[in-house]
Amino acid sequence: MTDIADIPLSILDLVSVREGGTVAEALENGIALAQAAERLGLKRFWVAEHHAMEGIAGGATSVVLSRIGAATSTIRIGSGGIMLPNHTPFQIAEQFGTLDALYPGRVDLGLGRAPGAGPELQRALRKDLHHAAEMFPQDVAELRALLTGEPRLPIAATPGLGANVEMWMLGSSLFGAQLAARLGLPYAFAAHFAPTHLDEALEVYRSRFEPSAALEEPHVMVAMNLFCAETTEKAELLASSQLQSFVRLRTGTPGKLPPPVENYRDSLPLQAQAMLRQISVASATGTPDEVRRQMTALAERTQADELILAGATFDPAARIHSLELAVGALTAEHA
Repeated sequence: MTDIADIPLSILDLVSVREGGTVAEALENGIALAQAAERLGLKRFWVAEHHAMEGIAGGATSVVLSRIGAATSTIRIGSGGIMLPNHTPFQIAEQFGTLDALYPGRVDLGLGRAPGAGPELQRALRKDLHHAAEMFPQDVAELRALLTGEPRLPIAATPGLGANVEMWMLGSSLFGAQLAARLGLPYAFAAHFAPTHLDEALEVYRSRFEPSAALEEPHVMVAMNLFCAETTEKAELLASSQLQSFVRLRTGTPGKLPPPVENYRDSLPLQAQAMLRQISVASATGTPDEVRRQMTALAERTQADELILAGATFDPAARIHSLELAVGALTAEHA
């Protein structure tokens, strides 16, 4: 039986901008969350790259991570992830090489393939994102070569060359699993919003894994949502802000993080309720005891080496309190 207290926990943050709030406020809230995570002994604090979304302030991911690194001292900082089609490998090698020089031995570089961009963003980025996504495997290999050193490359990234950056492959489908296995990289699955292919992707990754200089055996981190409170009803209320954002995103009306709504699920049409049930497969929502059981169940199902916890709340202090309750429950059970 899996002992959930022995599995390293981390935080995935979207740097959410809430209704009535500002980007500056969202960034300060992210710093406070990272400091709380460090105090509680969590392993990593990752920031996700999104663009042209008024409710998410982590677009300049490496800049945000630099500020998080300055405000903390031991927790690893990283991207969850950098959407590499939006960039060139050389730019990312420089950015994360700089982060490693500033915060040595603490930097993770999680890479994703989906640019998540429409025509307007393609024009703004001056990129053919469809073609760039097709080049993703080659770009990952080039990026790794820029960091580790490859004599055949005509140029060296400074900073970047020789940086002690831990590279990860992110995904929510079989493509990322296959590429992570072939390159011998650790693999993080985004089950917190797309759990459909979770089991199959992990099986593909583990069965096809090829050892590399960076990693001898498969290593899996699973992302899940966490909403913990003194009562189940309070936890469901906390979760309702993110659930509203998810429904709005899927129905083409994204925006800032809305305030919580009581009995939100029950107010939705059946189709939307079914959609939320699907993503709840990788969620822990409830009291500390309930959350511990749900986290244990997912860890046992996936045999994850690590878990990374998402879950935006309208009140930033409530997310920190949720994390404190959950960690306390896991620690108490272990003792």
